[in-house]
Amino acid sequence: MSEREKVKSILAGKGGAGAFWTGHPNDATIPIYAEKWGIEPSREAIYSYLGDPCRWFMADSAYKHPDGTPPFVPTVGEARDESRARNFLADAESVADIEKFPWPDVKYLDFSGVYEDIRKFQDKIVFTGMWCPFFHNIADLFGMENYFIKMHENPAVVEAATEYAVSFYTRANEMFFAGLGDLADVMFFGNDFGTQLDLFISPEFFRKFILPYFKRIIAVGKKYGKIVMLHSCGSIHRIIPYLIDAGVDALHPIQAQAAGMGAASLAQYKNDLSFLGGIDAQTFFVNATPSQIKEEVRRVRGLLEPAIVISPSHEEILPNVPAENIFAMAEAAKE
Repeated sequence: MSEREKVKSILAGKGGAGAFWTGHPNDATIPIYAEKWGIEPSREAIYSYLGDPCRWFMADSAYKHPDGTPPFVPTVGEARDESRARNFLADAESVADIEKFPWPDVKYLDFSGVYEDIRKFQDKIVFTGMWCPFFHNIADLFGMENYFIKMHENPAVVEAATEYAVSFYTRANEMFFAGLGDLADVMFFGNDFGTQLDLFISPEFFRKFILPYFKRIIAVGKKYGKIVMLHSCGSIHRIIPYLIDAGVDALHPIQAQAAGMGAASLAQYKNDLSFLGGIDAQTFFVNATPSQIKEEVRRVRGLLEPAIVISPSHEEILPNVPAENIFAMAEAAKE
């Protein structure tokens, strides 16, 4: 079985073992690991050194507005700072106010470069698609606290803004996956629905303001036969049954220190959901010894196998994570 087939089998819920993903070494981390291992200072060199079977290419880089403006940013020209979108719709009181915002347009998408990158790794499992962080886009535009208040006081405005954002992402993904074909197997997208202790909003409001739109994004991946993998940090255990019912196949990153997100708690879902992550990156990866890392990999795998691809509990690998600990994770994961 190839590396691609091995990871695909696990994430598709068919079982398997011995798979891992390094995650995404931070820009500041790359030269540290490169010097430690005597390799080229690049992410690809790190992945190759560790024997990582996974690669991640976000399709969002394909958005090429002629003014250089990123999606969901109400400025043009040289002003490309995404912080300018913060609170831009804070005073919106009607659907007409929402309609005035310069919502992103799929006509500015050119996926040719993303396809070219993915073609280079046909022996690997590739995670891809638009990131689709509509929950965060709307929170930025309204201001997070204001966003949650408007769910109570002016739900029509929240729903109108969400409709614009999700319509863009679903149309974009429709275009992307139609052209992708069999080049990649996993639709990977992310919205952080949890804090360290609980959800940002109640399960009831999640069902009302998030889940219907969430299902539309997932439906595109299912239409094109992709494994659907969701990234969500934080404590989201209260909505995992909703995610399963909506069609999520795999969950990332399993933030181990968040309430209810330890491997033992999540084992109840391993027949319905696969997992990518699970090895705590908040403190354990930073402070543990390589032998302790290996023991933790074995413990988590024992609880969640055959539904687990071992990885840090957050994909961004910061410089305070010792290179020897990442190497130990890879070694133990491949046992």
